[in-house]
Amino acid sequence: MEYGIVSCIPIAVLFFGALITKKMAEMLFLSSVVGAVLVFKGDVFNGYVKWLYEVLSNESYQFLLILLLGFGAIIKLFEKSGALLGFSDILSRFANTRKKSMVATWIMGIIMFVDDYLNVLAVSFSMREITDRNRIPREHLAYGVNSMGACVCVLIPFTSWSAFAIGTMAEQGLGFSDYVKALPYMFFPIIAIIVCLLVAVGIIPKVGLIKKAYERVDAGGPLLMEEAAGNLPVMNIEGDNEEVKPSSPLNFIIPITVLVVAMLLCNGSVVHGIIAAILSQLVLYRAQRIMTLSEFTNTLFEGITGMATLAFVICFAYILGVANDAMGFSTFVISGLTGTIPPSLLPAIAFLVVAGVSFVAASFWVLIVISVPIFVPLAINMGIDPAIIVAAVMSGVAFGSKFCFYSDAVFMTSAGTGVPNMTQIKAVTPYVLGSALLATIAFVIVGVVSV
Repeated sequence: MEYGIVSCIPIAVLFFGALITKKMAEMLFLSSVVGAVLVFKGDVFNGYVKWLYEVLSNESYQFLLILLLGFGAIIKLFEKSGALLGFSDILSRFANTRKKSMVATWIMGIIMFVDDYLNVLAVSFSMREITDRNRIPREHLAYGVNSMGACVCVLIPFTSWSAFAIGTMAEQGLGFSDYVKALPYMFFPIIAIIVCLLVAVGIIPKVGLIKKAYERVDAGGPLLMEEAAGNLPVMNIEGDNEEVKPSSPLNFIIPITVLVVAMLLCNGSVVHGIIAAILSQLVLYRAQRIMTLSEFTNTLFEGITGMATLAFVICFAYILGVANDAMGFSTFVISGLTGTIPPSLLPAIAFLVVAGVSFVAASFWVLIVISVPIFVPLAINMGIDPAIIVAAVMSGVAFGSKFCFYSDAVFMTSAGTGVPNMTQIKAVTPYVLGSALLATIAFVIVGVVSV
């Protein structure tokens, strides 16, 4: 059945509902129910349950769930063992000013390149105390964390994002070398990362909500603005370090190193890396008598349960994604906007279309699967290097991951920094849209030169 413009209704309900009510979780659930009503009509109850089972059996959601729970456990163990404090103490020797703190946040975002979930959560929790100590508003920390994540992951060809994209490209006869060839053309993530650093060092001025946040803090106000009841973060994992003593920074560095090495040795499996990291924490903390086995286990499960709320909310987002797929939302939008495209504008149009769809649909890896088979053959037929189109698609999904107010990365940034989703998006808007504008101009130039 062709749904056409009707397929846009659930997204419209979410978008406008979230803007009006500021209640993200509730509007995600409502919009997913609206999608079920449109698809199943009178059998909506059974249909929604069917979709729930479909999401729970979805490999992507299972992967995300394991990552969420695993990283929750790792971070809580870091916190309770004093490893996070010990690592923060080392970093604070360098990051002893506002500029240095945000530069350190930027550098940490580069180091944690293997996966965007690891990047967002690890950087949030390792830098939060340092930025608080230097009186940096949480809104700026959220921007610094949000700006790296997916942008770093698409620019390094040995990450979970790039591995997935290369696998999708293989169906079009493209491979690893083509992805590497596309890297210089991934204008949006390149510009976004550079802009983040320039804002950190003060070359680009603070504007909008971030400027107001600094004015609030400098006037003696709180680092994290107390939000209205409807605009609270879905979850906020604030550490309680009052009774925790700092331990060796190696208790943080070694498990993270083990995670990365195990991931690389196990064909890029982040899940293998998480398990190996937790085992290394067990060995380290027991050997130093930091924790008893019972304390380790209790802390492990405390970290797992701390991520449960976020896991459920993202489940609603996945159900909405199933509804969008059932109604052909992404295909409808992409096909509708790519009817007649001048060859010189194809790279810019591909970027804008994918960015727009990823923004409203919170669909990233699935969108890669949908977009590559559409835009790559178009590029080949028009005589445009397909590597440029791959770069445009990856730039578009990186934009969505940063700017979609109900993306998993934005939820995790909210959990790590305490800044609600909508507040976070308002804070990053000038920089993200500015980066997108520059990227669009760059894609137009490349398109004109390539034809």
